Amino acid sequence: MGWPRRGVYFFFETGEARTDSGTGLRVVRVGTHALKEGSQTSLWTRLSQHRGRTSGGGNHRGSIFRLLIGGALLARDGQVSESWGRQNAAPRDIRDLETDHERAVSSVIGEMPFLHLDIDDEPGPLSLRGDIERNSIALLSNYRKEAIDPASGQWLGQHSDRIRVRESGLWNSNHVDEAYDPAFLDRMESLVGAMVRS
Repeated sequence: MGWPRRGVYFFFETGEARTDSGTGLRVVRVGTHALKEGSQTSLWTRLSQHRGRTSGGGNHRGSIFRLLIGGALLARDGQVSESWGRQNAAPRDIRDLETDHERAVSSVIGEMPFLHLDIDDEPGPLSLRGDIERNSIALLSNYRKEAIDPASGQWLGQHSDRIRVRESGLWNSNHVDEAYDPAFLDRMESLVGAMVRS
């Protein structure tokens, strides 16, 4: 399908508008994959893990994004799940009980438009993908600072049990409390330019 082997992705959410420019949707999730040396996960595989299977199901134990969305859905709807997010793996009978909720999570994520940035570097601690992900989250996060493009009052993330999600306005927990390096924007601009020219 022409997908790059590796990259960074940016999810948006309907109803979550940018406020500083007055146009467009705000980013609600930034992520990448295969940062550990030797990892072979592709961008397409990671996005598929987040969005779920074509049957509508999915596995929140393999995607923190799905875990966060599912937890917020449960809280919003006043529901309780004894198994959601409780184990790294679960037997078939437990997963079967979670099927309807996994479908609900897939429906929410499936409605989110997203963009990707092609960065085909090798996994490791000096990965450019890791740099772009980390700095993008830090830049976009509203965690414990004056909000830029704040989450709306109706944003599903307002129901998250994680303060970093609620206060950052992102479906991210890592890097939301960090400062960003403005020089990363030059690196990102070069990457976007390379994709536009190709």
